[in-house]
Amino acid sequence: MNLGFFTMPIHPLDKDWRTSLREDREAFILADELGFTEGYVGEHVTDQAENITSCALFIATLVDATKRIKLGTGTINMPNAHPAQVAANMAMLDHLLDGRFIFGISPGGLLSDAEIFGNLDADRNAMFLEGINHVIALWTTEPPYNLAGKYWSLTTARQFIPEIGQGIVPKPLQRPHPPIVVTAVAPFSKGVTEAAARGWDPISANFLLPQWVKSHWPKYVEGCERGNRKADPANWRVAKSVFVADDDATAKAYAMDAMSPYRAYYQSLATKLIKNGRSELFKTSRDMPDSAITIDYVMEKLVIWGSPQKVADEILAFREEIGGFGTLLYAGHDWRDRGLARRSMVLAAEKVLPKVNAAIGKKMAAE
Repeated sequence: MNLGFFTMPIHPLDKDWRTSLREDREAFILADELGFTEGYVGEHVTDQAENITSCALFIATLVDATKRIKLGTGTINMPNAHPAQVAANMAMLDHLLDGRFIFGISPGGLLSDAEIFGNLDADRNAMFLEGINHVIALWTTEPPYNLAGKYWSLTTARQFIPEIGQGIVPKPLQRPHPPIVVTAVAPFSKGVTEAAARGWDPISANFLLPQWVKSHWPKYVEGCERGNRKADPANWRVAKSVFVADDDATAKAYAMDAMSPYRAYYQSLATKLIKNGRSELFKTSRDMPDSAITIDYVMEKLVIWGSPQKVADEILAFREEIGGFGTLLYAGHDWRDRGLARRSMVLAAEKVLPKVNAAIGKKMAAE
């Protein structure tokens, strides 16, 4: 199993934006130094807590600060951007990263973003599909293009001057395009099936109960079969909120107490999702009342904390419950305590991951 990083950080509203951005960058640089294989960053325009407004711009600041880690958009919210702009910017980012780029896409989940971009009442799934189809077409066909759609129609025919390079959208370094991933945030996600059929791979969100994460694998298999490709668990990425300390007491205090950044994260996220009619994400059964979804209940279900051995044991139990997967994405949270936050990432890479992989290897050998 590989170790990656995924952050849609939720910071205190009164935290200096410069500080949170600096710490978020530092987390990616540390992940690179520790051998994390991938790192993804989300974006929102209208959220004071989730305050990375452009994942592409943020990644660009890491081009020369990182050496090995593959960096991914997590995600580009396709209905909120013009496909030509997305195609050009992602192509440039792929070149800047010398091919260390993964293209993460989604319809976008923050409704205030949808409102400000004017698509709150639109079919954002249809916009998403048309947008990504246009992007791929721009990367795989030749100008002057002739892409007609309901939401965007793209051509450069009237101003196409090939001898000087005008009217040509750049292509990415990785051909035909960078790897594409989609973030799955719903139980039994149909989007996972559709993505897999097109050769794309899933990321299961860190705010889903294990039983809903487990539901993604058969949907992925279904899509792979339709797309005539092998369903390989190595291509399944699963995000998880994890905090590791040198001892259980320190870990529990930081991850679970009243001032915990993990608690603040899930308090904010649960408020948004429940208000948007997505309370089922936190329920173990359909008939569970919304009133039972307390922050203590959510934390108990979704956060793994402890010493390296305790965390390794719980990750292995989680893996046993949902099935094998290729990459555990360590979910980024606000650095209330910089030293403890950095130490957690170090321990996850240097202590927890080796324990997990040793146990997996031993089990495979026994089988």
